Amino acid sequence: MKRLVRVLTIGAVLAVAALVVPDSAVQSTEIELVKVKRAESVDVSPDVVWILAVGSDARPGEDMTHTRGDALQLVGMNTRTGAATAIGIPRDSWVPIPGHRSNKINASLYFGGPQLLGETVGNLVGIQPDYVFVTRFEFFEAMIHDIGGIDVVNPIAFADDNLKPKGFKKGHLHLGGYDALVFSRIRHDLIRGDFDRSANQQRVLRGIQSAVRAKADRPGFIERGVYSVIQHMHTDLSPAELYRLGQAMAQVDPGKITNCVVQGSIGDIGGASVVLPFVDQARRYGDDARKDATIKKC
Repeated sequence: MKRLVRVLTIGAVLAVAALVVPDSAVQSTEIELVKVKRAESVDVSPDVVWILAVGSDARPGEDMTHTRGDALQLVGMNTRTGAATAIGIPRDSWVPIPGHRSNKINASLYFGGPQLLGETVGNLVGIQPDYVFVTRFEFFEAMIHDIGGIDVVNPIAFADDNLKPKGFKKGHLHLGGYDALVFSRIRHDLIRGDFDRSANQQRVLRGIQSAVRAKADRPGFIERGVYSVIQHMHTDLSPAELYRLGQAMAQVDPGKITNCVVQGSIGDIGGASVVLPFVDQARRYGDDARKDATIKKC
């Protein structure tokens, strides 16, 4: 009963915010949540919701939906079992982009916005996302601060002369907003570069989910978070769809989360370093997770 009341409250907050927050009260747009338009039906389980989460490195004044994405994670959530999975895509993966020949996969956001990026990632993995979620790094940092930081397990020490000179130690870490952001972005000091960075992004996502779940029963915690997101978000979703996504996230069981990163080889195209993704592996992850949001083995 307690959980039902909480879910209904979240739904009420979403509905009220969508109706009563006037444009003049909405702060700067830091989040874009769009529904992916599909030309034809896709064989995906109705119990699984797929969201492509994108971190945009847009500078102030730039349109974050038409820059190059810095973080790409295809996240599936099973509303029936509570399982969830994240498939990490290195941002420099060299892939065909519909209507634009081949390029780094994150260039598809620049060329055609969230819709084209969703289609391009979907073509690689074999699962077209239902939604694309784009956020600026500044809002991500503020969000981590608002939930009291997150905990991650770091497998190896690493640093960055510009972003984090003293670096991150190996082991259990508590990260505030800035540290969570740079933990997700650093790649040059990592053994496997883009691949390890994508894995670190998944550790941060898991940390966020754990932190929110741990505080979810505190009076007003979820409601304040939802309202804050609404104030900074532009979306074409209805309150009912936002409510459905809120339900899916609330039902994720931390013990049923799996993460994999699409691997590849390093190449050079036109003088630029790129990742040549293992397409067969990407499709295997997609085939494995399509029906139940679970990957049995990376």
